[in-house]
Amino acid sequence: MSRPPQSPFALFAIDHLLSEEERAIRDVVREYVDSEIAPHVADWFESGEIPARRLAKELGTLGVLGMHLEGYGCQGMSAVSYGLACLELESGDSGIRSLVSVQGSLAMFAIWRFGTEEHKQEWLPRMAAGEAIGCFGLTEPDFGSNPGGMRTTARRTANGWLLNGAKQWITNGTLADVAVVWARTEEGVRGFLVEKGTPGFTSSDQHGKFSLRASTTSELGFHDCEIPADAILPGSRGLKSPLMCLNQARYGIAWGAMGAAEDCWHRARQYTLDRKQFGRPLASNQLIQKKLADMQTEIALAMQGCLRLGRMKDEGIAAPEITSIVKRNSCGKALDIARMARDMHGGNGIVDEFHVIRHMLNLETVNTYEGTHDIHALILGRAQTGIAAF
Repeated sequence: MSRPPQSPFALFAIDHLLSEEERAIRDVVREYVDSEIAPHVADWFESGEIPARRLAKELGTLGVLGMHLEGYGCQGMSAVSYGLACLELESGDSGIRSLVSVQGSLAMFAIWRFGTEEHKQEWLPRMAAGEAIGCFGLTEPDFGSNPGGMRTTARRTANGWLLNGAKQWITNGTLADVAVVWARTEEGVRGFLVEKGTPGFTSSDQHGKFSLRASTTSELGFHDCEIPADAILPGSRGLKSPLMCLNQARYGIAWGAMGAAEDCWHRARQYTLDRKQFGRPLASNQLIQKKLADMQTEIALAMQGCLRLGRMKDEGIAAPEITSIVKRNSCGKALDIARMARDMHGGNGIVDEFHVIRHMLNLETVNTYEGTHDIHALILGRAQTGIAAF
């Protein structure tokens, strides 16, 4: 789908702020989404199943899995390039961007940042190619916003470690060849690599979702699951380690949410131009034009925040609170835009043919995971006042 006149990109001349390489990456991912994702995603969403293995290999060939990491088969691209890829992927569907985010910014980043050289050599080249899939086990059935309440434990044994506990809402969980699992030890929270098929390690799909249906969401169980001594990620130390991973993922989410928002805005604009009511296009009404202007404004301004954050990350000067601001703003505004687009489509807005209801339902999750809208507000409040309110 070509971009409409007066897109937020054109108004702020964002293309002029991007390098030739960044524009090329964006365009390649856009073409892939248009040809390989957009024609099929409504069916995947309806069935609740996606060809994840095939998509992972295609995305690996495209070079977007762990694209912002250096070495080990990864592309070493800029943070801005990664953000633009997330933008285009989520214009197709939040579930596709989630697959890429969890693979690259959570599982691969954890191995790249905290693992041994052997861990990196064993897993990262295959994960970058999409030949192996990873997941990230932090959230638990009773603890989402409060990871400090973690109950999963790892106890040293004569042969290694014994894991017991459960994780929930884990993207790619039943698909994963390797799970990055966070557990309490006598030394504090540490990260571990648990391979598929390890005795005592179980996974099952989460059913009944009305959101992110084009994504595999799972529960993980560890029942006297014995893993070798070298399964620990030696560089991991305390909760700050998984939170570093989450900060990487939140950055991609901030860009991705704007991709979904822009797709909703584009579709609402075209629909109201095409739809005739009372003898004239819906777009001729003042209320409709105001809504389109509001969408355009929020997308244009949010994109500036995403781009600035990306440049700061590339310069190594981005504080975690900046990511909270941009993730919180992008997700909240994108959800508002999707809801508005659904309303502008009238009854047609609930039909998959018009796609906006799919984006709206997905964004309910995107606004919640990796730190809810309110939790990020409290992170910012703590930074301003010095007082933790959670």
